[in-house]
Amino acid sequence: MNYDFDKIIDRRGTDCIKFDFARERGKPEGLLPMWVADMDFAAPPEVLEDLHAIIGHGIFGYTEPKENYFEAVASWFGARFGYRPDPRGVVPAPGVVFGLAQAILAFTRPGDPVLIQTPVYPPFFEIVRANGRRLLTNPLRRANGRYAMDFDHFERQLTRRGARLFLLCHPHNPVGRVWRPDELRTVRDLCQRHGVTVISDEIHCDFAWPGHSHASYALLDENAVIATAPSKTFNLAGLQIANFFVRSAEPRRRLQSAIARSGYSQLNTLGLAACRSAYAKGGPWLDTLKPYLLENIGAARDFLAERLPRVRMAEPEGTYLLWLDFSDYKLPQAELDRRVTHGAGLWLSGGTSFGEDGEGFQRMNIACPRATLEEGLRRLEREFGEVRG
Repeated sequence: MNYDFDKIIDRRGTDCIKFDFARERGKPEGLLPMWVADMDFAAPPEVLEDLHAIIGHGIFGYTEPKENYFEAVASWFGARFGYRPDPRGVVPAPGVVFGLAQAILAFTRPGDPVLIQTPVYPPFFEIVRANGRRLLTNPLRRANGRYAMDFDHFERQLTRRGARLFLLCHPHNPVGRVWRPDELRTVRDLCQRHGVTVISDEIHCDFAWPGHSHASYALLDENAVIATAPSKTFNLAGLQIANFFVRSAEPRRRLQSAIARSGYSQLNTLGLAACRSAYAKGGPWLDTLKPYLLENIGAARDFLAERLPRVRMAEPEGTYLLWLDFSDYKLPQAELDRRVTHGAGLWLSGGTSFGEDGEGFQRMNIACPRATLEEGLRRLEREFGEVRG
């Protein structure tokens, strides 16, 4: 099938937060939004066809996943990552962030320390604090534009500060690292040595770029909780569906009990159908999309090198998010955000929303038609090019 990723689809007026909630989020109207991590592409037509069949049936009663759902999930991860989850170990949930919050409740008590690695996806901060746990950070080390884990500091946070739970972001949002197996083994060894449970958010796992291969943390630690979803991969976030993999029975029971205590039971009917369909039929669409996104990354890299050399891009090993370093302009974050918004007319994600380590950065979503990306880059050039300084 021919998939057209150059087609520009007007998303305004659909109540999507990316385009329709500027005013509600304190932004001026008319910005070009390249912030939140959903894509400006329609979901795979194979998935849409299956959803239309369900809509045509016309009844949206209580629904639960059957064997073909779990088979689609297991087959996808088995074929793509060499890890085929046992259907008994798959825990469906209405979203990754919801499930991460339930895991915090399942494996820690109020006041317990929870460790995260900054800069990182903002909800990591929110779900720790909102659930009355104590936030610990292990800032990533940055050298020559590349990030790495600081394992000496990591272990100090486990020993001196007594972390009980570690939230791993893999691939990492926003810095774009795909953690190597040796790095993951070190995480495992340190956490097992100190009795720390690992929750690995692997929602971006389908976007590891050439030269980098996603290795699920599930292969290393049977007691870990692995968060996955088709939402980033197939642009299905609004259908609220995720799957958590837990190999061992006892941690799985604890996670399921926490979800049950939340009052949530049957999942969204269309979400379940879309997930099953995407994993069963969406491979060709994704395999066509990924080269397009790689070309977008290359176009951004070349543009910045040639026309905005003071803006340095952390080379992404995974995800469709660019982590852009504006620190050479020596602007306070508030002024940098103001110039991006009011000067360039762009809606990006300000760096400090990912923690204080993000000072001087912006995150840019390049999962959009090439023309949209080029317009966003031109807007940056008009505001930050050498004439303006």
